[in-house]
Amino acid sequence: MRGDDTPGGFCRSPLLPHVARAAAHYGEEPCIAGKNGTGAVFFTGCNLRCVFCQNVDISRGEGGRSVTVPELRDMLLRLSDQGVDSIDLVTGAHYIPAIAEALSGLTLGIPVVWNSSGYESVESLRLLEGLVQVYMPDFKYYDSAAARRYSAAADYPQVAAAAVREMFRQVGPVKLDEQGLMKSGVLIRHLILPGRTEDARDVIDFAADEFPRGSVLFSLMSQYTPMPGLERFPELQGRVTPEENRALIHYMQVRHLDGFWQENEAATSEMIPDWDLTGVPVISQCP
Repeated sequence: MRGDDTPGGFCRSPLLPHVARAAAHYGEEPCIAGKNGTGAVFFTGCNLRCVFCQNVDISRGEGGRSVTVPELRDMLLRLSDQGVDSIDLVTGAHYIPAIAEALSGLTLGIPVVWNSSGYESVESLRLLEGLVQVYMPDFKYYDSAAARRYSAAADYPQVAAAAVREMFRQVGPVKLDEQGLMKSGVLIRHLILPGRTEDARDVIDFAADEFPRGSVLFSLMSQYTPMPGLERFPELQGRVTPEENRALIHYMQVRHLDGFWQENEAATSEMIPDWDLTGVPVISQCP
């Protein structure tokens, strides 16, 4: 068995969580970030290999610092004490056992948000049942060929569909408070890729057909920004056009999906945080 600090597997992650940043973050949907931000914990590593990833500096398992379960619990409590409107656990699927242990018995007084790629097993999600109030998964592709080409996961559509169904089973229909903050439920995200409007429509159809009207929220994101290293993918070197974005917003409305969408001006890299270990313990107690 590999040691706690030895990267392994496709996600290149150790057994204990590695965290690159834990601080108030304002770049999520209004029902998550609110006025006071969400306490975002960015984990390093990922079980996908999206060629367009904007967080590539940490998603390949680089950077961050190892934290123990007690340290992670303390980080969550400190964020809650800062007055954030939610706790946002970002890309933690490969650390679920440790995260579940940290959340167990913890009273934060604000919703815990599971912010994920959607590529996770039903069995692993069940470890989070009763510990997470809001699920915010991506649904990146409905097309297996695109999932294979861009994320090295041909089975992504089937895995993500099963994961989202499990998330809904756990937390049920969306509930908002009087300020419009999400207290529980599922918010499905889809990042529009340039030229892939048909796949986006299929994802919208999945959300509209799978769940009762008004029971989930949907976030249609046009913030796609070409990153370095896309020479092999010329179709991804452009941006989503205003026409593509407007057509998909209209289709989302036609399918009666409640939620959010972005204007094309959102397509910048300004919201990518600095991976500077803000909020992460300086000295880990890792044995």
